Order: sequence, then C-alpha cells, then structure tokens
Amino acid sequence: MSSENTMSRRKAIGSMGAILATTVVSPALANGLDNDNTPTNAGEDPTTKYPQPPFKPQTQTWPGLASKMDPRPDHGEKSYKGSGRLKGRKALITGGDSGMGRAAAIAYAREGADVAINYYPNEEEDAQEVIKLIKAEGRKAIAIPGDLRDETFCKKLVEEAVKGLGGLDILVNNAARQQTQESIMDITSEAFDATIKTNIYAPFWIIKAALPHLKPGASIIGTTSVQAQDPSPELFDYAQTKAATTNYIRSLAKQLGPKGIRVNGVAPGPIWTPLQVSGGATMEKLTQFGGDTPMGRPGQPAELASIYVQLAANDASYATGQIYGAAGGGGQP
Repeated sequence: MSSENTMSRRKAIGSMGAILATTVVSPALANGLDNDNTPTNAGEDPTTKYPQPPFKPQTQTWPGLASKMDPRPDHGEKSYKGSGRLKGRKALITGGDSGMGRAAAIAYAREGADVAINYYPNEEEDAQEVIKLIKAEGRKAIAIPGDLRDETFCKKLVEEAVKGLGGLDILVNNAARQQTQESIMDITSEAFDATIKTNIYAPFWIIKAALPHLKPGASIIGTTSVQAQDPSPELFDYAQTKAATTNYIRSLAKQLGPKGIRVNGVAPGPIWTPLQVSGGATMEKLTQFGGDTPMGRPGQPAELASIYVQLAANDASYATGQIYGAAGGGGQP
C-alpha cells in the first residue's frame, strides 16, 4: 500500500473519530441538554417535587373538596401527557371528582378513553372541573352523582355509564370512606355501616352489574391501601375494608382470568386528597402528613395516574391479581 493511501486512510479514520468523540462527550449531551441548554430528559428529585409538611391546619365537612384544600392537590391537570394507549376504551370511575379517581379520569381521557365518573352529590364543584378536562380532550364525559351506599343506585350507575359511553371495558372502584377514631368505642354502628357499604358493598354491587357488559380484554381496578397490610390504630374500620379490597381483587382475578378479564389493585400510601381533611386524619397527623415516609412528604394523585393507565392498557395483558404499591418508600403493597 502506498504512503499516500496510508495517509488518506489515517485522515479519514481521524475525522470519524473526531465526529464520534464530539457526539459522545459533548458537554450538552452529557448533561442531558440540547443545543440551547434545555433539559431533554432530566430526572426530578422526588423528595422536593411536591409540598412537604408541615401543612396548614384545615378541616372540611365530609367528603371534602380538592378545590378547597391548601395546598391544592395535583391530579395531573397540567402535567399528564397522553399517547393514545387507551384509544377507544370506555371507563367508569367511582370517586372520579378528586384524588386518585380524578387523576385516573384525566389520564384516561388524555390516553384516548371516554370516561364516566361517579361522585357524591355535594362534590359537584370538583366533578365539573373533571368533566371539563375530559371534554377538552375531545372525549365523552359522563357525570353520574349519587350515593354508593344504595344498591339500587349502584345498578343504575352502571346502566347510565354503559348507555352514555356506548359500552364499558374499564371499571375503577376507587371511591372510599375514611374517618379517623381513636378508639373502637367511638365508632357508632351507623358510621361503621357507612364505611362498610361504601368500601365493600358498593364495589360488590357495581362489579355484579358491570360484568354482563365486560368482554375479554376488559379491566377491573380497585383502589386498596397500605392500610390493608399495616393498619393504623385509629383507622380500625377503614383498614378492614382495604384488606377486604385486596382479597376481592386477588379472588376475582382467579375467577375472571379464564374469561379474559383482568383484575388488579393500586395500594397508595399517604396521598394528599380530601379524604384527609374531611375527617380521615387527626389534625396532628394532617399537619405532618407524609412526613414519616422515606421521601418526607405525601404523594400527589398525579403520581399514581400512570399506574391506573398501565393496569388498564392492553400491553399489561399478563398482569392480573396484582397489587401495585405507591407509598413513598413506606408501607407494603
């Protein structure tokens, strides 16, 4: 080989190496920045992403409104970006006015689903905000207020959702009642009955009414809690219902698996929702809410939205009978 050809090869290889080196070690790219120093895929510190305790003392009449909380919870109103993962799907969500139900409703709509939400009648203000957000995505939005402690209403709820949406293939049993009491002696039979009916009877009635409409590929999702495994002493009745929720999810998954219907659950830890300010926590716990987790703060409903999406999406087709935890490093799923 001539010395001229050898030099040409060396120049070519050297030029390629320079290009590769620039691509690999460019300071902007190495730091996750594009050419104008804008982050392209920068991570976020989860410990400082959202408000930390102490929180302002505050109370509301049950069941409470997210719009009246300080700070106001983040349900993903501005942050959740969809990608069509639930295009054409039809979802019914109980407790869809606030908390995880609202976060799921917003996410589902932005993923292409039509959504019906149920809520207690005096939560209309929050519910209408959700309806507007769903409609803003060009999706059907059905508002169905009512008391889930009534079996007749639960059946009517499913009927109205199916009629309004034109079918049903995602059911999220999220609504719950939580009232803190220091002693079992302070829980009246009426209060105990209200918690049991809201958290256990209602999903039972709703699932029974929905099953005739669910086809293979449908998904049922229940909101359980870390309280199912690690109950707080002041949540005697609520914790029992979440243990029952966890078990109905696992039992029903086995029953409906052969029919191609998946059943899964989400187990939140301390999440900043109206549940806490409307009797669900003592004032002492409320002001320090979430401060005892490894992340040092409560979670926001928006941080669980993607879990509800994943459990409903077709690409999670082998996940059933599973409980997905989100507790800031504490608790158990």
